[in-house]
Amino acid sequence: MKLCRYTSKGSPEVRYGVIEGDVISPVEGDGSFEGVIATTSERLPIAEVAILPPVAPSKIVCVGRNYKDHAAELGNPVPTEPLLFLKAPSSIIGPNASIMLPVQSAQVEHEGELGIVIGKRASRLGQSEDPLSFVLGYTCVNDVTARDLQRRDVQFTRAKSFDTFCPVGPYISTNVNPENLTVTTRVNGQTRQMASTAAMAFSIPYLLHYISHAMTLYPGDLIATGTPAGVSKLHDGDIVEVEIDEVGILRNPVTVLSADG
Repeated sequence: MKLCRYTSKGSPEVRYGVIEGDVISPVEGDGSFEGVIATTSERLPIAEVAILPPVAPSKIVCVGRNYKDHAAELGNPVPTEPLLFLKAPSSIIGPNASIMLPVQSAQVEHEGELGIVIGKRASRLGQSEDPLSFVLGYTCVNDVTARDLQRRDVQFTRAKSFDTFCPVGPYISTNVNPENLTVTTRVNGQTRQMASTAAMAFSIPYLLHYISHAMTLYPGDLIATGTPAGVSKLHDGDIVEVEIDEVGILRNPVTVLSADG
């Protein structure tokens, strides 16, 4: 199942739907997705709606250095336990929206990642609970990073949270086994990153259990699971694509933000 968020022409109301070929079947309810996902009888052509980011999370939880080769390319050791940081929800944009390069940074880089979308409240999960049962589905994430500011600030907040620094989408894919998916990032059609989620230092079930013991996860919350090696600088006019098996392709152009923008 492919779940999306969208608005229809002439209406500002944000709705949720299931993509079925070239049409969208609106979902009943408020989009919390807890319980059974039921669609209405209405059908809308995709060409007649505006596709939004598939999530509007209360928080974005990111995992740093979760691929050994990426940690090495930045000169860092693989942590002995998950390295967590938060990215501002205001940084989210959807498919085809522009990543804006801020004047404060001279080294903005892409980071293609598998995103986990939470489906039901998860807090202090027990050893007998299946962490994957709390997942709604998976999506593509680009954890855009101002690398020079990350190094300068030491902590990650500013470098990770500029507006437009979290492209997400194009939709949420359910019924996916996340533990051996290929994550590929291309810039202008050239592959820059490619690795399997099987190469993660900390598995997805482990991450979900670990994070739930630090903070409560709510339906719609987003977890970015870390990026493979191969990050590189973005330039004005670039087209970035994050592709994940069984999940989809997230495509965004890159534009320089003017000094007075």
